[in-house]
Amino acid sequence: MPVTFHLADVKFSLKHKKELKAFILKRLGSFTPSNINLSFVFCSDEYLLNINRQFLNHDYYTDIITFPLSEQSNTLEGEIYISIHRVKENSAKYSKPAHRSSLIVHPFEKELHRVLFHGILHLLGYKDKTPAQKAKMRTAEDQWLKAFAQFMQKEKTKRMATQAKQSHK
Repeated sequence: MPVTFHLADVKFSLKHKKELKAFILKRLGSFTPSNINLSFVFCSDEYLLNINRQFLNHDYYTDIITFPLSEQSNTLEGEIYISIHRVKENSAKYSKPAHRSSLIVHPFEKELHRVLFHGILHLLGYKDKTPAQKAKMRTAEDQWLKAFAQFMQKEKTKRMATQAKQSHK
């Protein structure tokens, strides 16, 4: 399966799972679906802190850890661990009116999508250690968020057209 979503130690229901999978595959069009294997694991702060300590020797909370697993340049493979607790906390912090976007009205969903795309961008070679790298990463995240909002709008339009055809039969 090219894109999968898993739960580690949290109860969580990912909205728009089907659309996210389709969007990610479309956005990664330079790779064939058979050369994409992305596994997203949603977990708690403590779960991710343990990974951070064990594999990266870092003793702090984070919202995401990305492990690239690709050995070939034509393959995009990785495990992306996301703390739902940290995403919720960050969405509350960043959902102030100055930060709010009209593309997605739910701050948690927007922040979750940003973090999902952030993990993919790391696998694509983006870094975020220096201010310049962070700015480039943020620009790419914003582009992915905007493209996803447009993708969702097209999907909604398709569904409405299909429903209209079915109601006229």
